[in-house]
Amino acid sequence: MTTLMLVKPSLVELPSYKAALEAGWSPDNVRKTVAANEQRERIATDAAAFVASLDDPDAAGGPIPLPDGSFIARLPSIVRWMWDGEFCGSIGFRWQRDTAVLPPHVLGHIGFSVVPWKRGRGYARLALMQILADARQRGLPYVELTTDPDNAASQKVIAACDGEMIERFRKVAAYDNAEALRFRIRLTDTGT
Repeated sequence: MTTLMLVKPSLVELPSYKAALEAGWSPDNVRKTVAANEQRERIATDAAAFVASLDDPDAAGGPIPLPDGSFIARLPSIVRWMWDGEFCGSIGFRWQRDTAVLPPHVLGHIGFSVVPWKRGRGYARLALMQILADARQRGLPYVELTTDPDNAASQKVIAACDGEMIERFRKVAAYDNAEALRFRIRLTDTGT
């Protein structure tokens, strides 16, 4: 039986990651092809810097782009690659220091994307369960994740990890005011 692991991105796994990008997969569920193209370009320019940028718990990297082309300050964040012997997808976790509350332009603490040819194996659920351990270690009382209303697969993954829908809302203008669902996963008994 194959075991899914979350691995810190490195140059060793990079060829498999790059192959997924070239096959049309994107780690960004909002900016999709644009983000994938940006990443391919960054890998071609400086693969080591690209890999290093994915683990940024001190928010040392530069600003990040929003779908409308504007830029915002980076939050502390980490990205882990789903790995079962080859690249399966990615999961990212971002946070603000000293609070579980995120700025309005940050849609959630955690985002994930599984490559199409590895979907249906439970990898998103396993990855989410594993990254929640990191969130607990950072002392967060809860994490929030958002999905589009028609993304039943992600909603099922979140529910399987004890996520509860807390609201239907409109994203900020940078995301075209699109409708979304916000879920919360409690990490402590006293979290709000």
